[in-house]
Amino acid sequence: MEKYLINPNQKISHISKDIYGHFSEHLGRCIYEGLFVGEDSPIPNVNGMRCDVVNALKEMGIPVLRWPGGCFADEYHWKDGIGPKENRKKMINTHWGGVVEDNSFGTHEFMELCSQLGCDSYIAGNVGSGTVQEMSEWVEYMTFGGLSPMSELRKQNGREEPWRLKYFGVGNENWGCGGNMSPEYYADTFKRYATYVRNYDSKNNWIYKVACGPNSEDYRWTEEVMKRAHWIMNGLALHYYTVTGNWSKKGSATEFTREEYYTTLSKAYKIDRIISRHLEIMNRYDPDRRVDLIVDEWGTWHDVEPGTNPGFLYQQNTMRDAVVAALTLNIFNKHSDRIRMANIAQTINVLQSVALTDGEDMLLTPTYYVFKMYKDHQNNTLLGSYITTEKEKYDGNELPQLIESASVDENGTIYSTIANTSADAGAEIKCQIADFEVSEIKAEILCGKPEDYNSFSEKETVKSAEFKDFTVSKDGFTAKLPPCCVVKFVVK
Repeated sequence: MEKYLINPNQKISHISKDIYGHFSEHLGRCIYEGLFVGEDSPIPNVNGMRCDVVNALKEMGIPVLRWPGGCFADEYHWKDGIGPKENRKKMINTHWGGVVEDNSFGTHEFMELCSQLGCDSYIAGNVGSGTVQEMSEWVEYMTFGGLSPMSELRKQNGREEPWRLKYFGVGNENWGCGGNMSPEYYADTFKRYATYVRNYDSKNNWIYKVACGPNSEDYRWTEEVMKRAHWIMNGLALHYYTVTGNWSKKGSATEFTREEYYTTLSKAYKIDRIISRHLEIMNRYDPDRRVDLIVDEWGTWHDVEPGTNPGFLYQQNTMRDAVVAALTLNIFNKHSDRIRMANIAQTINVLQSVALTDGEDMLLTPTYYVFKMYKDHQNNTLLGSYITTEKEKYDGNELPQLIESASVDENGTIYSTIANTSADAGAEIKCQIADFEVSEIKAEILCGKPEDYNSFSEKETVKSAEFKDFTVSKDGFTAKLPPCCVVKFVVK
């Protein structure tokens, strides 16, 4: 029996709700058909936004949404996406499938989507092919309430009051698709562009500026950008994708061996070490820890589903992906003293999405249920916790069988989430909560075989359910966890 200790006296850090954020790019069917179908669509919608998707995301507790990219952000010119739709410029989406982008979903539509979702907005600006003036005017268009050319243009397009913009990314992946820049060049470029991301209403709308951070284990990028520009940024964005094979042959989303299953999970768990290393570098240049780490692209990246456009990155989503999400979110919780926001890629129909659509139809993926189960951690306080567990190495990377985190809300209710990464072995745990007398426990579970997924013909193969295989004790509980599962305990 594994020992699980939770210490309510050890209150470590605030868990930002935005750790549970999401990412939407003009890529494949994420925006069009996924989030936005247009006002004239027979699919039920409000101002063009799909009702089924919006309602599902609200129920999941989406706190913040990133847009318009991704690589698309650094070829996106925002003025092409405002004004009457019939007059908007069409362009070729050179990054994702070479399809025509008609710009019918632009700034006004994104802000309308965030309003319907009740979530904060995170916009990525164009550094790679844009100008300082273009970025500055976009911020003015969105956030300035006084008299100016951009605020007048916004009003002409039907929006009288400025929007509230919480986060602004100054470029995206500028080490790659955003311009193939060196870290030294980007740091200087960031300082120039960020200077003109103005706070027009610093009392009511202070904009949090995110700098392009490293790709995975590129520690030199973090070193150079922090050295040169840490004083002007609020957050540094890390990107890390879990790829089972390699970038040319990533591996199937639904057909995989046990070895590939464990390789995937061990590579996902590696993000814990990567985060720690980047934070060590950041802390050297920012000892006051003013700059946060932002993980605004993460998740599994598999080969596209057979027969689909390879540029659309459409993949299925199994219990393996759900366990990746669960263990990753537990890791983010444990680093919540330094991680302000994270955004899984991508919300609908792309990569590790939480929902898939097919015309009028929609299904929820196993990853969706993880986010819904974990939403209770949002804005809680991280508690000290530790679990004894077996550890193995796969493909040179360590993987514990059990990965957990615990938090407490303002009413003293404790939330514990545990991922059992073993495909075949259950686990028996004994949880003790220091200086705490248990009155009630409720639990929820998501489980199945690693390759289980929801299809449009069988939408509920994987879904969360009440968990009952536990016994309450005076100061905690004992529980028997099945293989390949995610469990949430709510302790009062």
